Amino acid sequence: MSSTITLRHHEADDMSWVIRQQGLLYQQEYGWDESFEALVAQICADFIKNYDPQKERCWIAEMQGERVGSIFCVKVSEDVAKLRLLFVLSKARGLGLGTRLVEECIRFAKRSGYKKLTLWTNDVLVQARKIYEKNGFKLVEEEHHHSFGHDLVGQNWDLDL
Repeated sequence: MSSTITLRHHEADDMSWVIRQQGLLYQQEYGWDESFEALVAQICADFIKNYDPQKERCWIAEMQGERVGSIFCVKVSEDVAKLRLLFVLSKARGLGLGTRLVEECIRFAKRSGYKKLTLWTNDVLVQARKIYEKNGFKLVEEEHHHSFGHDLVGQNWDLDL
């Protein structure tokens, strides 16, 4: 089986796919409740409602024509963008796709003139955090919170571009 992966920009039905897949993935792997799916739905709705193709992007990763991951770059201000909703389905893990998506997001943010790329994650998402660290993101803040049915430690990370 070939593991050739392509990245493309979002199309019709991609947002509903991102919402559904992230809801399922995080419920199965971390036991997170439907409030996480609601957060993903809000992020996707805001992205579509406010989409600025010069300063924002969603990439959908496909393997053999099947969607297997995504990442978003969203405008916060003229100088700051936010990396959002990185995920890779289990069938496409171990192929470097998470790193590839993050690197694509960083390249786009730089080309778009942003000076900083930020992200919010939780400390339990160990593999994603390793990718962020490898790409130069620095942990700038942590906060304990109760979200998605669990006690978690949220983390804010920044990358100076």
